Amino acid sequence: MSVVTNGPHGKLAELGLELPEVVPPVASYVPAVQSGHHVYVSGQLPMAEGKLLATGKVGAGVSAEQAKQLAQRCALNALAAIDSLVGLENVVKIVKLTGFVASAPGFTGQPGVMNGASDLFGAVFGEAGRHARSAVGVAELPLDAPVEVEVIVEVS
Repeated sequence: MSVVTNGPHGKLAELGLELPEVVPPVASYVPAVQSGHHVYVSGQLPMAEGKLLATGKVGAGVSAEQAKQLAQRCALNALAAIDSLVGLENVVKIVKLTGFVASAPGFTGQPGVMNGASDLFGAVFGEAGRHARSAVGVAELPLDAPVEVEVIVEVS
C-alpha cells in the first residue's frame, strides 16, 4: 500500500475524501505561498470542478448546515493548495483559519458554519489541526459565494 494510513492522505481517504485539483485563481494572486516555515493560503471558495457549489447568503437561501459543508469544501481546497506547494506530509500545524460568511441580516451563526473547516483540519491532522480562528460575517463575497476560508500553516 502506497498511502500511509495515519498520514494526512490516509486520513482523508478514511473520511471518504480526496484532494481536488487546485482551484485556479479568479484574480491576480496565487493559491498559496511559502515564506520561511509558513504557508499562507489565499481565500478558498467552495469550488468543485471549476464551479461554485452554491451562491447566496447564509441565513437566506443557504442554510447554516449547507454553509458548514461548503466551509469544509473550502478547507479541502486549501489542503489541495498546500499539498501542491509543499506536500501535506510536511504540515506541522494548522496555525490560523480565517473564515468569511456572506450573512443575511440577523444571521449570527458564523462560528458554527466555520466548524465545517475546523473539524476537517482536526480530523486530518489531529492535535496539529487545532488552530486559532476568526469567523466573520460579511455582506458579500467574490462570485456571490456563501463562504470563504483562508489558512496559515506551519511546515517543516
